[in-house]
Amino acid sequence: MKVSDILRVKGSTLFTVTPDQNLSDAAATMAEHDIGSLVVMEHGDLAGMLTFREVIQGTVRNGGTFGNLSVRAVMDDHPMTCTPETDIDEVRRMMLNRHARYMPVMTDKTLMGVISFYDVAKAVVDGQDFENRMLKAYIRDWPVEEDAGERKALL
Repeated sequence: MKVSDILRVKGSTLFTVTPDQNLSDAAATMAEHDIGSLVVMEHGDLAGMLTFREVIQGTVRNGGTFGNLSVRAVMDDHPMTCTPETDIDEVRRMMLNRHARYMPVMTDKTLMGVISFYDVAKAVVDGQDFENRMLKAYIRDWPVEEDAGERKALL
């Protein structure tokens, strides 16, 4: 399974922010849309990722308030990225190794979407469920053996 399979199911809605926006505005956008991340874009290029983790850490460092913090002050300015053709198992390894919950999907310099660890886990579980259903259907349709002698010969 590829990242493009997840994006196809997930849809193409993207939420972005600029590095110079106030952190409070970015947090309000995240709360309003019930999302855990925003892609930070500057002049059409990926500049970073802002997740609830960076928002919380930045707010705590700032004495528990947003104050005048900008997105740039707290964002991850070197986020991992993948392409639509990246295999889901590779994305899972990358996210686990870096403790990343969100990953921008890029084709060259074009933002194609964002996948979350939840999206990856759901895709894996859905794939396993499908395989289990196919295996159960196969077993259910297994030909009945004529006698015990044939069964021993098969084993």
